[in-house]
Amino acid sequence: MELRTLRYFVAVAEELHFGRAAARLHMSQPPLSRAIKGLESEVGATLLVRSSAGVTLTPVGAVLLDEARALLDQADRLRVRVATAAGAATLTVGLLGDSTDPGVRRLARAYRERHPGVEIRIRETDLTDPTCGLHAGLVDIALTRAPFDETGLVVRELRADPVGALLRADDPLARRESLKLADLADRRWFRFPEGTDRLWQSYWNGGEDREGPVVRAVQECRQAVLWNGTVGMTLTGHEPGAGLTVVPVVDMRPSRVVVAWRESDTSPLLRSFVRTATAAYRSA
Repeated sequence: MELRTLRYFVAVAEELHFGRAAARLHMSQPPLSRAIKGLESEVGATLLVRSSAGVTLTPVGAVLLDEARALLDQADRLRVRVATAAGAATLTVGLLGDSTDPGVRRLARAYRERHPGVEIRIRETDLTDPTCGLHAGLVDIALTRAPFDETGLVVRELRADPVGALLRADDPLARRESLKLADLADRRWFRFPEGTDRLWQSYWNGGEDREGPVVRAVQECRQAVLWNGTVGMTLTGHEPGAGLTVVPVVDMRPSRVVVAWRESDTSPLLRSFVRTATAAYRSA
């Protein structure tokens, strides 16, 4: 039973969908299906039930999932300990100006417990670079939000957060229970500078070209609304600050929290970080 095959199985079991698992593993679906069938033959039992609705785990599959996660975690720890002994135990992590996120705190605690000998260097970026320096080679891995240009990167979703319109508390729309993007069509929006990732800019502007003040940081977004009465998107779970409020926008897709790294990077430190991040955000 190979570790690679167990990684394939864990991906399918977590995604409960062969297509999404294949995309996550950066492989096509047929060899993934063959690998899972081979694993079922090896263990002598059905692990996954496939249907038009997706994939479900059998009781045997659930047991294997728990054991496979533990075995892969142990293998990652072994690789990290070897890397530490070899003097290569440093990982640079990019954060998108959101280090107060409880998920980040859980991840920091869990990774420290697993790998106390690994030095984590943090590079926090503003809202103009959603990859936190990945494309520029400034960080090894990023805890950030999608969407952005994923060329050459591997991206895994950790959580999805609802978003809403950030408004002055005395704005006429602030009394509404919910809004649609059309309700904000004639308003000035805060926006990011020219040259900001196109997909990122488009998402936070509700898919349209907008006019309004240019911002780079969360506090600048809030101040642009407070002083100018402009609008923009923010997370509904974030405290907006005095004089401001957030109204849910029902036709905006949730903001996806992701972990991202370069396809070419196979560092055991990175692999363990991804597994720890996935577990930390799953336990929320």
